[in-house]
Amino acid sequence: MSIATNRKARHEYHILEKYEAGVALKGSEVKSVREGNVSIKESYVRFFDSELYIIGMHIAEYENRGYEDVQSVRDRKLLLHRKELTKLKSKVDEKGVTMIPLNLYLKKNLIKIEFGIAKGKKLWDKRKDKQDKDIKRSINRKMKEYRNR
Repeated sequence: MSIATNRKARHEYHILEKYEAGVALKGSEVKSVREGNVSIKESYVRFFDSELYIIGMHIAEYENRGYEDVQSVRDRKLLLHRKELTKLKSKVDEKGVTMIPLNLYLKKNLIKIEFGIAKGKKLWDKRKDKQDKDIKRSINRKMKEYRNR
């Protein structure tokens, strides 16, 4: 079940590979995420001391929280196996490659994030993608009209 998606990521970047990771959250954050009070639009993934963190993910404060006060925007650790981390580190060291969160979802009552290794698109790439999408949409419309005759 998807909780939050980063729709802009596929427009801005070429997604080369996708990975899944767990997110280390506190109790009130988990409850807030389950309610859908989360945004990953402006966030990105980075390495700090051979550990992976998501930066800029906004989780709104849980209404019924107790005494615990958690910042809504803070760096949150991503949980991956050591082998995956070393493999990712070598791929991200390439020039022009970054990691972008794509989707935040529940999997067997665990909160997971799907992120991708991505390369930025140029302006003409974005235009071409939009043109291809428009052409595909018009073809589908014509096919639908033809079938409904």
